[in-house]
Amino acid sequence: MSRKFTPLILLLLLAMLLAACGGSADEPEASDTDSADTAADTTEDTSDEAMDEETADEEMANTVEVFSWWTGGGEAAGLEAMIEVFAEKYPDIEFENAAVAGGAGTNARAVLATRLQAGDAPDSWQGHAGQELIGTYVAADQLEPVNFLFEENGWLDVMPETLIPLISQDGNIYSVPVNIHRANVLWYNPTVLADNGVDVPASLDEWFAAMDALQAAGMDAPLAMGEQWTAMHLFETVLLASLGPDAYEALWDGSGDWGSAEVTAAIEDFAKVLTYTNSDASALTWQDAAQLVVNGDAAFNVMGDWAEGYFREIGFEPNSGYGWAPVPGTGGNFPFLSDSFVLPKGAPHRDAAIAWLTVAGSIEGQDAFNPVKGSIPARSDADRSLYGEYLLSAMDDWASDRVVGSLTHGVVANDAWKSEIDTALGLFLANGDVDGFQSALVAACASSGPCQ
Repeated sequence: MSRKFTPLILLLLLAMLLAACGGSADEPEASDTDSADTAADTTEDTSDEAMDEETADEEMANTVEVFSWWTGGGEAAGLEAMIEVFAEKYPDIEFENAAVAGGAGTNARAVLATRLQAGDAPDSWQGHAGQELIGTYVAADQLEPVNFLFEENGWLDVMPETLIPLISQDGNIYSVPVNIHRANVLWYNPTVLADNGVDVPASLDEWFAAMDALQAAGMDAPLAMGEQWTAMHLFETVLLASLGPDAYEALWDGSGDWGSAEVTAAIEDFAKVLTYTNSDASALTWQDAAQLVVNGDAAFNVMGDWAEGYFREIGFEPNSGYGWAPVPGTGGNFPFLSDSFVLPKGAPHRDAAIAWLTVAGSIEGQDAFNPVKGSIPARSDADRSLYGEYLLSAMDDWASDRVVGSLTHGVVANDAWKSEIDTALGLFLANGDVDGFQSALVAACASSGPCQ
């Protein structure tokens, strides 16, 4: 028997179908909306991350990390003065001062060596013109030439001809010098000398006689000395005084003989000088030793002219608080050093580093830095009105004296050779063995110097 659907049944079936279709239509619509919201959220998150990374990159690009050992006295004040010039010229670049204190750069160079080995070079670092630069960093292929800066800024016209070869190798210039320092300065207390009837000595024999007189008057240590690098500084000036400039320079270029009788006599002179120094030298910084002079506890101190910046920083006046002369026996000679800044290969922020080097080599930067630090500018076109009595005398002597290089401050010996000399010096300070010291100096030249 066949079945027939009534109109009512048909209507009910139709209603059910429509309801089912409506439900199916609603579910996909809701799903599509959720997917769109999720996609939008994901895109927004990705975009935010990209923006954050871009902002971080921009901030890093606007930073320059500069490495030095200028952390105290006139040195730190001079650096701060040059940083102010940099901030005026490049307000969008943040200066990161990565200075490391101690030992005339000994500690800083050790930290720098570790960083360079780890591939973590700063954007620029302070170094000394001469073999410290050429024989260490250039030899290790760690620096980018900066000829373009000298050409763009006309620096070859204003930098000393004597200095350019010391920052160059194979036609390339590798650093920007900011100053010239004199190393052979005898700082003295004018009142102490006057009260004891002692004249400023001009020769080694006069110096010995003056210090004998001061000891006889009750001053145990007329010559103030600090930690070991200051002893090396003293040693190089006594070498120059005893040998003269020709024989002194010959020791560093390989034409001289470290084993000669003349060097023996120079070491004996140095040993005698040490008998007038303070027993606590190893515990004192160079600033501590210099202050013994201006305080009247010692009569003399041998130090570079950065000491003059320190004296002024702590409130002493030239001629009354302190006086100066060439180290006895070195008159007419200008043992020098020059602080400079370099552009390392792969500098993290190369453009910012170039901006810093541009300021370091500028007349504005050098005239801000040097009068405060206690050095004369590397440039020849400085504003002399900004410089005090001592620095003006140093400018004149630089132009007229015989120029020779400093051992302690990187001009005549690379880091390896200087390190061997320093080790030998440490033993000599402990045992006073002249023959042993001289033999070690001969060996050091044969091992790391030009006597190979």
